[in-house]
Amino acid sequence: MANQKPRKGFDRAGAPATGKPAAKPKAGGSKAANSNRTIGLVIGALVVAAVVIGGIFLATRGGSGTASTGTVVQSSAGPYTNITPDRLASELKAHTFTLLNVKTPYIGEIDGTDLYIPYTDIAARSSELPTDKTAKLVVYCRSGAESAMAVQTLLGLGYTNIENLDGGMNAWTASGRALVQKNRS
Repeated sequence: MANQKPRKGFDRAGAPATGKPAAKPKAGGSKAANSNRTIGLVIGALVVAAVVIGGIFLATRGGSGTASTGTVVQSSAGPYTNITPDRLASELKAHTFTLLNVKTPYIGEIDGTDLYIPYTDIAARSSELPTDKTAKLVVYCRSGAESAMAVQTLLGLGYTNIENLDGGMNAWTASGRALVQKNRS
């Protein structure tokens, strides 16, 4: 059949003949096709960027399941570092810092906690804190909200080496670790 001549009034593909030569596609396509192609490329680039940024976010927030080095937070009072439960557990092995529970009211604590000072009392009880303002302090509460406020107070008091347990005791227990109860007030 491939060698057959087209029927009268039809072209070789079997379509009705128009009598006009077949239109050749323009190089680059139409303006609409170019616009659609550009939009597709932009959307694709945005998706790739979102995936990369999301991966970086998860890795720095501990979402990858591994201990991260921490996320530096720039606050109005100064910088501090948010750390994961994995990082705190690792740091507790050497315990070369002051671990401070600021949750009010007291609901328990991470084993190894050095001080319990409600976040609302930090300035008034600052004499209980290390006198060296460069000494490392690790602060936590139940969820991270009260400890974030405590960090601001500590920065205002001149402390410069502060870590905050991101997600607090909730994140600690979610990572499979336990809390202990002590007689604190």
